Amino acid sequence: MCGITARIGDDDSLDDLLVSLKNLEYRGYDSAGIAVQNGAGIEVSKCEGEVAELKSQLATNDHDGPIGIGHTRWSTHGPPTDENAHPHTGCKGRVVAVHNGIIENYNALREGLQARGHEFTSDTDTEVIPHLVEERLEAGMDPEVAFRDAVGELDGSYAIAMMVDGDPAVYATRNGSPLVVGVGEEANYLASDVPAFLEFTDRVVYLEDDDVVVITPEDHHITDLTGNAVSRPVETVDWDPEDAEKGGYDHYMLKEIHEQPVSLRQTIRGRIEGEDVVLEDFPPGTFNDVSRVQFIACGTSYHAGMYGEWLLSKWGVDANTFIASEYAAYPAPVDEETLVIGVTQSGETADTLEALKSARERGARTLAVTNVIGSTAARTCDDALFIRAGPEIGVAATKTFSSQVASLVLLGERLVRDVTGGPTEECQQRLESLKSLPEHVERVIENSNAAAISHQWLGGGGHFFIGRGNAYPVALEGALKFKEITYEHAEGFAAGELKHGPLALVTADTPVFAIGTGQHPKRLESNVREIQTRGAPVIAIAPRTETDLTDTADEFLPVPATHPDLVAILANVQLQLIAYHAADEMERSIDKPRNLAKSVTVE
Repeated sequence: MCGITARIGDDDSLDDLLVSLKNLEYRGYDSAGIAVQNGAGIEVSKCEGEVAELKSQLATNDHDGPIGIGHTRWSTHGPPTDENAHPHTGCKGRVVAVHNGIIENYNALREGLQARGHEFTSDTDTEVIPHLVEERLEAGMDPEVAFRDAVGELDGSYAIAMMVDGDPAVYATRNGSPLVVGVGEEANYLASDVPAFLEFTDRVVYLEDDDVVVITPEDHHITDLTGNAVSRPVETVDWDPEDAEKGGYDHYMLKEIHEQPVSLRQTIRGRIEGEDVVLEDFPPGTFNDVSRVQFIACGTSYHAGMYGEWLLSKWGVDANTFIASEYAAYPAPVDEETLVIGVTQSGETADTLEALKSARERGARTLAVTNVIGSTAARTCDDALFIRAGPEIGVAATKTFSSQVASLVLLGERLVRDVTGGPTEECQQRLESLKSLPEHVERVIENSNAAAISHQWLGGGGHFFIGRGNAYPVALEGALKFKEITYEHAEGFAAGELKHGPLALVTADTPVFAIGTGQHPKRLESNVREIQTRGAPVIAIAPRTETDLTDTADEFLPVPATHPDLVAILANVQLQLIAYHAADEMERSIDKPRNLAKSVTVE
């Protein structure tokens, strides 16, 4: 949450800073601000609202300068107001800072600073940072030493960028929140995430916890908190800058739904050879010592983990899924034969990182399934499998879910061979169907009637989503997408659980979306009839071959017939489109839903 950016060059930085902030708005959009210095002082401009509001404000101000920092906020401490917007300054305006994360001991620090005469103008935890640095500058420390010394007083998770008036550099550090340096030809950059500066440079340096970086127009150098030099490689990101743009679509979410065939091809490419799964970092025998698997994740990634659990359990491997925040607080038993798989799109989700740390400290082997090569999860786990979906900007995850599930199908096949000694049943058919999945998703998108159905069945009494087996996590995911961007009540259930309570909520105003995969069709048909008896309409999402369901339902959204283990992935695309079109008709803020941010980097 929150987006930090900086640009350090010899020419004006304002335009690049605004572009970077706009690119980071998926991380927070309660308020925004920038600070630039040009040799005549530091100019700060900030306001409540989105980056567009800041840009309008700057149109009447002369805020040019070669060095600047910026911030787009997702509120934690203090409401979204002009005063609480970043950047924040010290008493004398000499030090300016932006921050992502939570300073846990800020109350004690603030009280001490106030007792020493410092005055505060916001409710944020961030404001203690420039005051702490300012004190040290007044005591004669140089900016880098002052910054490092002040950071040593902070407890919590954070990413920080700071400027000092008259000093041609940006100082930054991280602990539990992401920061990446962009190495350009005419300027250098800093941001919470690569898409911020992707159109300016594709050469990046991923910072690690307790790194302190000093960035100048010509160079950057990294030390640890004690000042010892640290070496981090410069890597080239293979994302296309156009991937982080809307490309003619009304919303990023719609664009990313339509990108799923491409992202799935990237996920699968080179990983299937005949009946064999080829994962470069996981040759045969990699998981010979694994006897049980635990998935830990949050939100959409948790539903992908549930899908992976269902597959492994079906194939004879002991598997469970845990919500990462609960696992971190109440960890499940592990030993050296336990493989703990953290499923995280960004690789920076705070609860998932904390859960992985807990598992690792107790002797488990850890593996990250993530989309970001330089992420914290990828670097700190024993192993990493990259889903290769490309950048995802919309807050509501779409293409990353399908790529996560496809990756877990491949990983599951590799695991089963090592754990049980042989391939899964129907392995060849499943892998052939997986190779056809991009084409099948294309057919769903091209032929979907989701717009008309979402218009007809916008329910006043909520929306239910039901499924059995691997359709159950997709039912949960369909409900999550719907509630995320429509703000309407939606719930997902295992179909058999309806009679154990949820039927009490079903009325004629409660559309129910039933996902059929071809597994246990008679049971699902029985559930549908129970719903219709209560007067509720049922919309079936299934292959046309599932006549037990499609002939019974009131409406039908077809998906191509494929292996039953993969049908639910196609059904999920229809549910994404249902949520999108319903939210669009209701004129919701689809890419930036209220109270939510893309990457949850605080617990």
